[in-house]
Amino acid sequence: MVRNPYGMHDDERQAVEAEIARLIHEYTWANDEQDWEKCAALYTEDATFRRPSGGDPIVGRQAILDGFRARPARAQRHTIANILVSVEGPATARAKSVIVLYMGDVSEDGGLPVQDPKSPLIGTFTDLCVLTPEGWRFKERVGALDFRP
Repeated sequence: MVRNPYGMHDDERQAVEAEIARLIHEYTWANDEQDWEKCAALYTEDATFRRPSGGDPIVGRQAILDGFRARPARAQRHTIANILVSVEGPATARAKSVIVLYMGDVSEDGGLPVQDPKSPLIGTFTDLCVLTPEGWRFKERVGALDFRP
């Protein structure tokens, strides 16, 4: 079995990579379900979050939760792709991924939402993830748009 520079075996590194990818997907599903408590719980208490749409960084799990709760409701679906995880050690990893966001207005007749003409938005997330007693969490999550809407 091969050891990498951090003293981890390949299977340990691959396990961390899989856990980080799962964290990113879990966050995406919670976000689309607008389960803001779940989204916020995937951050460390002192995490920093920057929305892909810009604005000042949001610091701290409670502030991140408050920011999610303050958002107007919308129909949305995120697609995450090209996840690349770089394990820095047994309790630290960095990840980057591509995000595609489809959004729109909820239909008043209960049918499918009406897609926003600015949709889809395409961007990236760059993450610093750390292992906590609760599992892997985002210590820093920085979003950016790749194209203007």
